[in-house]
Amino acid sequence: MRRPTATRPRLFASLLAAAAVVLAGALTASPAQAANLLADPGFESGSTTWACDAAQVVGSSVRSGTKALQSTAGASSIGKCTVSVPVQPGTSYTFSAWVRGSYVYLGATGAGSTWTSSPGQYTQLTTAFTTGASQTSAEVYVHGWYGQGDFWIDDAVLDGPPGEGDGDGDGDGDGGEDPGTPDPRLADNALIGYLHTSFANGSGYIRLDDVPAEWDVINLAFGEPTTPTSGDIRFSLCPAAECPNVESKAEFIAAVDRKQAEGKQVLLSIGGQNGQVQLTTAAARDAFVNSVSAVIDEYGLDGLDVDLEGHSLYFNAGDSDFRNPTTPVIVNLISALKSLTAKYGEDFTLSMAPETFFVQVGHQFYGGTSAGDNRTGSYLPVIHALRSELDVLHVQDYNSGPVMGLDGQYHNMGGADFHIAMTDMLKAGFQVANTGQFFPGLREDQIAFGLPAAVSAGNGYTPPAQVHQALDCLTSGANCGGYTLRGGPSPDLRGLMTWSINWDRYYGWEFMDSHRPYLDGM
Repeated sequence: MRRPTATRPRLFASLLAAAAVVLAGALTASPAQAANLLADPGFESGSTTWACDAAQVVGSSVRSGTKALQSTAGASSIGKCTVSVPVQPGTSYTFSAWVRGSYVYLGATGAGSTWTSSPGQYTQLTTAFTTGASQTSAEVYVHGWYGQGDFWIDDAVLDGPPGEGDGDGDGDGDGGEDPGTPDPRLADNALIGYLHTSFANGSGYIRLDDVPAEWDVINLAFGEPTTPTSGDIRFSLCPAAECPNVESKAEFIAAVDRKQAEGKQVLLSIGGQNGQVQLTTAAARDAFVNSVSAVIDEYGLDGLDVDLEGHSLYFNAGDSDFRNPTTPVIVNLISALKSLTAKYGEDFTLSMAPETFFVQVGHQFYGGTSAGDNRTGSYLPVIHALRSELDVLHVQDYNSGPVMGLDGQYHNMGGADFHIAMTDMLKAGFQVANTGQFFPGLREDQIAFGLPAAVSAGNGYTPPAQVHQALDCLTSGANCGGYTLRGGPSPDLRGLMTWSINWDRYYGWEFMDSHRPYLDGM
């Protein structure tokens, strides 16, 4: 047996001394964890700086303290509450809150979200996100779901280093900042039309020089791939046998220059009904970038319109997060469009013309998660990934079945109601099917809606008076016919798109003559 030594008492004394040093440091040093960036997280002041659809601070159903925030999700509202705070770029943050009620969602706009189904008592929801490289503000939110009644929020925490400014990144105290900026080259209240450039389609060929000056943006229909999976996009003028009055390529390029000198934009539109574009490989992605660039450069065009229909976009099974898609045809298209917008910079206009099936129907069914059609909602990850570069989204409000809006009702094409409900979804954002994720709305200047120019142009023709009612409602909140705008009025709505300029001429320019003066007067 070894004889005890004096080591143990000396060790004990040393530990006591070390503990004293640690304690002293704890009493004087700043805490390592970042402070809560949300003021009055428990709403104990009796009021709130959160912006809510309809909410109040209450003294019942609280988790801690004496107050909580109560909101209500009614038949036409999700009771959304948001708050914007200054943050640091490229930094990780965690947002959490204790919630009580049926179907309560928590998230950060443009980032992640989480939800709980029907808690009878308070449940803590938490989501993490990382700010963008130049992001200086973040908006966090809590909301319920339509018709589910009251829900409560308490003890909210946004954990991370504080930023500078007023919380919206621009120093003006208005409490919000959308990604990207409006394209100054695009006309306000724009009239946008497709020009049958490579075919006549029964409506007759129109030379580019003969397109009236009322049209602000002319989308050349269409650039198409050599095969569906090649990515090699080709564009050519209509054959003379089909279009006897077709101009030469040199005359066409000169006409592009003249339109641009008048302040118009001329874009290459890819896809259409027959042009299936499936970028299944990296090689197809690269071929797409190179071939589209070649057409734009050859004809001196202003940018690209993405009109992919049919089976161009779809989800592989399990691709359930629109913020992080995994299906090659979607991932490669996003990468290709990012490359093109980066190559041309601010002088490049990007527009998209999806059908409702690929956008708004994603509110009910999301192709990567359901047993139904794997194409539903497949434009959502593309729009979301390009929301900073996207100049105009003009969904085709035609050739569509009934679509459920944010009011929980089905809307049918052909009247003001359809255009109001479908466009409001793009501004307000919407829950994506059964994914537990919220698709954030777009800036109002990024949004237009598309219509057939005449009865022969497509199903869903809307009489001019009904179009004007929709514009009244969407831009001012008036004349909505009983529908409540979830996204609020959009006075800077970009305008109208039509298929097509050729069909409009065939029917005596009803679309142009009805809507150009109305847009000018908005």
